[in-house]
Amino acid sequence: MNEQPNLLGEFLRARRELVTPEEAGIPVRGVRRVPGLRREEVAMLAGISADYYLRLERGRDRRPSLQVLEALAGVLRLDDDTRAHLFGLAADRPRGTRRGRGRGRREAVPPSTARFVELLPVPAFVEGRHLDVLAANPLAAALSPRLITGGNRLRDVFLDPDEQSLFPDWERAAAALVAGFREAVGPDTDDPRCVELVGELSLASPLFRRLWARHDVRPRGSATVLFRHPQVGDLTLSREKLHITDTDGMMLVAFHAGRGTRSGWRCWGRLRRDADIGSPSRFSLSYLTSRLMPQWPDKSARLLASRGSQVTTASPGTTSRRWACPAAARRDRGSPRL
Repeated sequence: MNEQPNLLGEFLRARRELVTPEEAGIPVRGVRRVPGLRREEVAMLAGISADYYLRLERGRDRRPSLQVLEALAGVLRLDDDTRAHLFGLAADRPRGTRRGRGRGRREAVPPSTARFVELLPVPAFVEGRHLDVLAANPLAAALSPRLITGGNRLRDVFLDPDEQSLFPDWERAAAALVAGFREAVGPDTDDPRCVELVGELSLASPLFRRLWARHDVRPRGSATVLFRHPQVGDLTLSREKLHITDTDGMMLVAFHAGRGTRSGWRCWGRLRRDADIGSPSRFSLSYLTSRLMPQWPDKSARLLASRGSQVTTASPGTTSRRWACPAAARRDRGSPRL
């Protein structure tokens, strides 16, 4: 008996259920008992026998030819990312060699990467293959209090109402997150960490259960994200996701805004002195508002006053110092241009 999970069969079954007969050009007569296409309809459209397609879906044949995969991808109306995922599921790789480096191991951020994240002047964090937050800077926590080391983006988005409220269309954001997770784990859905997360979220969230069953795949890449921050207001930010070398799927995630936008990054003035450095959340919010809202200083000041915080910082145990935009700093101190 073959103990390997039938990933290819599960994928084919899930994707054929998403294609309507009308989309496939098949006339509908009477009541259909199954969603999407029937097995024999997929086989007919792909130019293969119904018996062979049944063997594929039931896992009795796991090595279809490239021509068969191409035909199935066309029938199932797969985009480029999902087509690549299909080919990956059908690749001839022995069990235990898939992503062997990271299976079952705890992910550890390279120390140099962790230091780099702390130094970045934008909200940034390190994301693991299973969307765990492995490292984060204070600005990330100011953007979302859940963006801290030890968190998990799937759990936060599907189980935390406060996190859901950050996204005006949170179900769409959740769908993109699940598709990115599916792409990240690839064929390793039997990895213990993946099994734990999928099981927990499938029981707790009907939406996750539906989205996971679709087998949608999207690369974890750049995107424009709208946040509805409870203090700052609406922020439209660009999100960049960059692969971290010599790791098993870790990504550096950073948010920034375009020039001249409401969420633009140009400094509007120097940060005020004597911030309450004993509260990291106050420092982070001060810095975040100054960076995200450069053209609305009055709103930033009101926000910070409502939080009982002033706007400058110093590292704990050091003399308080001013933070300013580079141009303003050069004018005040006469420092040379770097």
